[in-house]
Amino acid sequence: MYAVLREIRFNYGHRLLDYSGKCAHLHGHGARVEIEISSDKLDGKGMVMDFYEIKETIGQWIDRELDHKMILCERDPLLPELKKAGEPVVVIKENPTAEVLARWIYEEARRRKLPVRKVTLWETEHNAAVYSE
Repeated sequence: MYAVLREIRFNYGHRLLDYSGKCAHLHGHGARVEIEISSDKLDGKGMVMDFYEIKETIGQWIDRELDHKMILCERDPLLPELKKAGEPVVVIKENPTAEVLARWIYEEARRRKLPVRKVTLWETEHNAAVYSE
């Protein structure tokens, strides 16, 4: 099995509902995502996939949909105020944990036909969540 790994960085804000720690408050992260693409064989150029292609597919989606956005659960009571203020908010059904975001990026990469094997989302320098099937 061959694999390549593309790192993509983005910034986002969030908070967790039903949580008693610091993450219950609005805060931001400088995230680092590792997209691992795998294949049993190499293509005609001797590659699993061109790194540029990974950047142009899932990387562009992350940049457009997640970068510098506040990602909040649909039950968050601050949503109306943030939207009213014109803040860039992304609304999801679940708490926007690192685990949920890693799965979301994985699923989006699959939807874009990338043969992704694993997504690792580094929320901080020391903490990461991994999603793979």
